[in-house]
Amino acid sequence: MLVEKNVPLQFSNTFGIMAKALSLVRISSEQDVAAVLADPALRDAPKFVLGGGSNIVITGDVKPLVLKVEIKGKKLLGETAKAWIVEAGAGESWHDIVDWTVHQGYPGLENLALIPGTVGGSPVQNIGAYGVELQDRFDSLDAVDLTTGKAFTLGAAQCAFGYRDSVFKHSSTGPNGLGLAGKALITRVRFALPKAWKPVLGYADLEKKMAQTPGVQPDALQIYDWVCEIRRTKLPDPAVIGNAGSFFKNPTVSPEQCADIIQREPKIVHYQLDDGSVKLAAGWLIDACGWKGKSIGNAGVYERQALVLVNRGGSADPVTGGEVMTLAKAIQTSVYERFGILLEPEPVVV
Repeated sequence: MLVEKNVPLQFSNTFGIMAKALSLVRISSEQDVAAVLADPALRDAPKFVLGGGSNIVITGDVKPLVLKVEIKGKKLLGETAKAWIVEAGAGESWHDIVDWTVHQGYPGLENLALIPGTVGGSPVQNIGAYGVELQDRFDSLDAVDLTTGKAFTLGAAQCAFGYRDSVFKHSSTGPNGLGLAGKALITRVRFALPKAWKPVLGYADLEKKMAQTPGVQPDALQIYDWVCEIRRTKLPDPAVIGNAGSFFKNPTVSPEQCADIIQREPKIVHYQLDDGSVKLAAGWLIDACGWKGKSIGNAGVYERQALVLVNRGGSADPVTGGEVMTLAKAIQTSVYERFGILLEPEPVVV
C-alpha cells in the first residue's frame, strides 16, 4: 500500500478546481481498504472517499486521508425471472456501464447515459435523469465499514433512497443515527435490469424526439442515442468545460404554492408528481432571475443551461471553490427573493 503525499486534485474533480490531497491511497480492491484500516497511522485518521469527483466542490486542500476508489470490473452476475443482475466495480465510469449494458442487450439504464462520475457514486446521489432514478434499477451494493473494516451488503430499503439522496449522505449523528456519511466505502454495485422493459419517455426533450420520428417504437439503444444527443447539446463536457453537472436540486412545492407561482409566472416549467406535489425546474427559476451566462470571478452559469455552474478560468487560473460557492449563494438569494423558494445544492462541499 502506497500513501501518496500532496497529490494534485485538479484532474480528479470535474470542476477542475485546483487543490491537493495531503495524503491519498488508491483503492483498487477490498484488500486495499483492509490494509488502510490495519495501519496504526491511518486507521483512526479522518477519511474522505473520492470517486470520479463529479459531485463535489473542493474549497481548499483536503486534509483527511483521501481514499481514491478505483475498483474495476463488470459482469452479468445472474438473472431472475424478471431481471438481469449486472454487477460493476465502484471505480468504473458510470457512462461506460450504461453503454456496456445497453449494447449487451440489458436495457434499463439508457435514460441515465452521460451522467459524469463513477458507479460507486451512483447510489450515494441516487442519480437520475429523464424520468429514471438509480433506485428504479438498483439491486444491492457491497461496502466496507471504515471504522470496523467489516464488509456489508445493503438492499434498496436500507439505502433509504430519496430525491438525490441516500443513507450515504447523512451523518450518524442525525435523529435516527442511521447515516453512513464518512463511515463507509462502496466497493461494488448491482443493478436489476428489467426483462419486461418499457421505454420511459415522459420528459419534454424525449417527447420532442418521438415527435420528430413518427411511427418509431424506440428500443433502449435508440433512447440511449437520443439521451446522449440531448445531453451533448444542452450540457458541457467536463473534459472541456469544468463543471459538476446539475448544481441545484429541482425543488418540490405543494399544488397551492405552484398555483400561486403560475399566477405570476405562467410559463414556469413544472411536473406533477405521483404524491400530488409539484416539481419545479430549478434551471428555469435561475434563468428567470437573469443568471444564465453571468459570472462571479471564474465561476459562471452555463449559457445553454442555467442549472449548470462552470469553470471559466484557464489552466493556470482555474476557478476556486470559494468562487463557486459565492456564485451559488448569490443565485439562491435571487431565487428566494423572487419566488420564495430556497434552492438546495446537489454537490458535496469539501
